[in-house]
Amino acid sequence: MTHSSLPKVAEAAHLEQALIAAGVLDGSSVTGVSTEASYATVLSHIFRLRLAYAGPASGAPATLILKAGLADRSGGPWVGGKHEVAFYRDVAPLMPPGIVPRCFAQHWDDDTGTWHLLLEDLSDSHVIATRWPLPPDFSQCEAIVRTRARCQAAWWDDPRLGVAIGAWQDARAHEEATTAMVSHFSRFADEMGDRLSPERRSLCERLFDSAPRLTQRYLSHHNMTIIQGDAHVWNCFLPKDGARDGGRLFDWDAWQVNTGSDDLACMMAQQWYPDLRSRFESRLLDCFHDELVTRGVQGYDRRALQDDYRLSALWQIATPVWQYANGIPPVIWWNNFERACMAVDGLDCRELLA
Repeated sequence: MTHSSLPKVAEAAHLEQALIAAGVLDGSSVTGVSTEASYATVLSHIFRLRLAYAGPASGAPATLILKAGLADRSGGPWVGGKHEVAFYRDVAPLMPPGIVPRCFAQHWDDDTGTWHLLLEDLSDSHVIATRWPLPPDFSQCEAIVRTRARCQAAWWDDPRLGVAIGAWQDARAHEEATTAMVSHFSRFADEMGDRLSPERRSLCERLFDSAPRLTQRYLSHHNMTIIQGDAHVWNCFLPKDGARDGGRLFDWDAWQVNTGSDDLACMMAQQWYPDLRSRFESRLLDCFHDELVTRGVQGYDRRALQDDYRLSALWQIATPVWQYANGIPPVIWWNNFERACMAVDGLDCRELLA
């Protein structure tokens, strides 16, 4: 993508107004913008912009990250961007500092489906632990789960959850979601054909049949928090200097109010093969629980976390079906499905369907 095809917000005048509104530019002006990096993800386009200023600009960022929608995807089955814009507009300002990148501006257009975020550029101070799909080592994983615990503890059973922050889904909404998932799975199973074993077909069908009972955990609205949703390890920046509390979580388009273990199951049960998971999983759950307690969470013991984690791991087998239905490439959903099914076996999650 050329500079001329950048979203209009990347023009100097628009950036200048955004930085003034954010309170980081005073007595100076943006005189130039250059694109240092540009690449597409599955659902968005990322630009690293370098800014030039006239006049004193000591508090203004030298670079910014512009995240915007894909030009050919607005209005598609997965309306990317809208939910993340809402997160940075409504939720991030209420969070303790140092958990998510700073957002200088955000916008969603209901008429066109276009959107953008202007985010703090952490490229010089932080790094993604590994290149996908290579998992991080244990120390990096520990840093990631402690960052997640730090985030979740800040919202744990907060009275604003489901009221002013996010929304609770009632039993009817869950029933409608299950009905839609059953329809998705029917098409998924048809395309998979004999690549989907009768045992795994039965597992998925039993999960959907058991959904009304399994969703009672969610409907309790107890020991709940804000989760990232798409919580794989490549959606967390780690500090290059190794600072303990320096992690930053990014990519919040799937955030919701739910059980915190959902993020852990996405990170481990869905993404890791059995050998690594068996060696890291329990120790990382220990680290996560330790951080929750350190951050003030009470009345949620390690056994409760284990119970929640097994239920979250069981639900992970529905995620690849959703990904299939929404046009996510098979290289993602096929591997996720295989790993999630193996995690269900390794954690004896079938007994939850009895």
